[in-house]
Amino acid sequence: MRIDLHTHSTASDGTDSPAELVLGAAAAGLDVVALTDHDTVRGHAEAVAALPEGLTLVTGAELSCRVDGVGLHMLAYLFDPDEPEFARERELVRDDRVPRARAMVGKLRELGVPVTWEQVARIAGDGSVGRPHVATALVELGVVATVSDAFTPDWLGDGGRAYAEKHELDPFDAIRLVKAAGGVTVLAHPAAVTRGRTVPEAAIAELATAGLDGIEADHMDHDEPTRARLRSLARELGLLTTGSSDYHGSRKTVELGAYTTDPEIYGEITRRATGAFPVPGAGGPAAR
Repeated sequence: MRIDLHTHSTASDGTDSPAELVLGAAAAGLDVVALTDHDTVRGHAEAVAALPEGLTLVTGAELSCRVDGVGLHMLAYLFDPDEPEFARERELVRDDRVPRARAMVGKLRELGVPVTWEQVARIAGDGSVGRPHVATALVELGVVATVSDAFTPDWLGDGGRAYAEKHELDPFDAIRLVKAAGGVTVLAHPAAVTRGRTVPEAAIAELATAGLDGIEADHMDHDEPTRARLRSLARELGLLTTGSSDYHGSRKTVELGAYTTDPEIYGEITRRATGAFPVPGAGGPAAR
């Protein structure tokens, strides 16, 4: 089995629609794909409707969190999307995305960059606006060469010249909320130092004590020594280790299935989840 547990669609900051994403996952030879848009489940229904036969969909989200001034992302899988407290918190995070993006546009203009809110809104479309959309605007203007180049202290990286804060969950609260909704939590790309500051291993240990299920070890932003260190840390803490592409369509160079999760780990995730079940594809309208 080939299993990719971290992807994004146009419901947040990917460039493929949810339907295009699941069809692309099948074409890439995946057996299981997780749709984990930022702080939203809005793409799930479209993905389920288009799910081709032979592909299983894991519903999820990537939650924006912050602890001790350091941003981190928490992957949540197979939770009940209608659990009230968790749904309210996701809405608070989503609602703060527009003011935050507008603030980043204002800071960029103060730095002499001729970006406009209209440009960023056009790029975001119907998705939950975020830093990648602002970064794409910088690419369009020729300020940086790639989206990744915008995530530096010079521009949009944590604490950068054009960075603006938004409402984010405390990761301990995130674990509690996901668990209460029957879901499973995995810390996304925990050692991606190119993105900015990362949480120390001591903090990961505290999250494990609080109920964190796993960490994403195999990821494009982790080199092999880092992956090995994360696997060792996971063994010490009794955590699962996953691998994922973090696919964003054309916004990043990584392809679907570039990194995958061991089937036994996937099986354990599904065993632990009680809020929702993986959806097996029966051949949606878009696949016919």
